[in-house]
Formats: sequence, structure tokens, C-alpha cells
Amino acid sequence: MSKESKRGKTSRMIIFVVLIILSVLFISPILIVLINSFKGKFFISETPFQLPNAETFVELENYTGGIGKTGFLHAAGWSFFITICSVVVIIILTSMTAWFITRVKNKFNTTLYYLFAFSMIVPFQMVMFTLTKVANMLHLDNPIGIIFIYLGFGAGLSVFMFSGFVKSIPIELEEAAMIDGCNTLTTFFRVVMPVLKPIAVTVGILNTMWIWNDYLLPYLLIGSEYKTIPIAIQYLKGGYGSIDMGAMMAMLVLAIIPIVVFYLTCQKYIIEGVVAGAVKG
Repeated sequence: MSKESKRGKTSRMIIFVVLIILSVLFISPILIVLINSFKGKFFISETPFQLPNAETFVELENYTGGIGKTGFLHAAGWSFFITICSVVVIIILTSMTAWFITRVKNKFNTTLYYLFAFSMIVPFQMVMFTLTKVANMLHLDNPIGIIFIYLGFGAGLSVFMFSGFVKSIPIELEEAAMIDGCNTLTTFFRVVMPVLKPIAVTVGILNTMWIWNDYLLPYLLIGSEYKTIPIAIQYLKGGYGSIDMGAMMAMLVLAIIPIVVFYLTCQKYIIEGVVAGAVKG
């Protein structure tokens, strides 16, 4: 075996070991939460890294108790409703916007594109108090209104990614559809939207992970009346800083299961869509 092949094999082995170590570091917090969700709350602080044994194992007590204390099923319903509706609205409206500002070249659309891009760098904390006041005045502080607020915050990245992908679509496809008698909406939904599927899935995944895990915006706008999962879990905190750690660990496990399953199912589209939206055109 030549020296170059030995060096290549050694380099690949080192990279493999480094990736394994990084994987363990990223997965270990989730495993710790899962392990402690089956322990009594008094043992979690004492032996957080130890597997449950005959003394510490409480079966599904933390799960049943946490569901009852937090109203988890009710909160999950609101989380699913807000997340699904928000993502659908974001995908449809931002894809149409990106298509329009990419195909119709003028100063207004160019300015609009840069405004969308600029909105990605504005932190939410900078506008949250003003946003809360305006949302209250416009009666958007409810599960329906928050969907449009998520649309506003998610539009920047979504339009940016869709615009990059639209540039790679041959305009001849749209011209052929117009010649065949399609109007603007028919052309978009029958010709353009199917081609946008890879980037649409990517935009959907990124926004789903963000909205599902978001705590601050639902807390400020809809509070405890329509509490989502992140808000419901916070209700396990008692007075004087006391926390039912067992129930909290169990609810965290239940909260991450849907998003982990969704991510693992759709992960193959993420890199494909991000690369396509960033460099094509």
C-alpha cells in the first residue's frame, strides 16, 4: 500500500472518529432527558447520568402525571394547529411572492426583495414589545392571528430561498403554459409549484422546527388561554423555584418526538433544498 493511500485511510479514520464524537455530544442531552423521564423526581438531581434501577424507576408515572398537570393533549392540539396552518400559509404566500418579484423586474420588486432579506437579520427581541402592542390593537392575539405574525417573521428567509430556486426554472415552461391558455394562478400552481417542491419541503421543515419549538411569541400573544406545548411545560414550575423535574423530563420527551420524527422523515430534502435555493440562478 502506497504512502498516499495510507494517509488517505488515516485521514478518513480520523474524520470518522471526530464525527462519532460529535454525534455522541449532540445526542447525549436527549438521552439524558429520556433516561431521567423514568426516574423519581428526587433522584434526578442526585444521579442524573445513572440508568434507572429498582429504586429510581417509576415506570410511566412522570408521563401520566405530567399530562394531567400541564393539559398536554390540549396544548398539543393548539401546537399542531398553529404549526401546520402557519407553515402552509408561509409556503403558499412566500412562494408566490418570490415568483412575482423574480419574474417581474422593476425597482419596486428589487427593493421589496432586499427588505425581505434585511428582515432576516432583525432580532425578534428588538420588536417584540411594539409587535405585542400592535397585535393587541389589531386583535391578532389569538390562534388565528398568530399565524399571520408567523408569516411575517418567516417570510424573509422563505422568500430568499424561493427566489434563488425560481431563478433556476426555465421561463419557457411558463410561456408554454400561457400559450396553452393558462392564466397566472393556473401557471403558478400547475407548472411552477410542482417544480418548487424540493425547496418548498425545505422551507416547510425549517419553519416547522422553529414554530413548533417557539416559546416567546405564543407566550407574549396568546398566553395561557391557548397555551402551546412549550408554554404548558413551563407550568410545571412551582413557587420559590420548585420544579417537578420528573414530569418536566417526560413532557420534554413527548414534545420532541413529533418534531424528531418529522425531521428524520424529511431530512433528505434539507441540504438539497438549501443548496438549490442558495446557489442556483
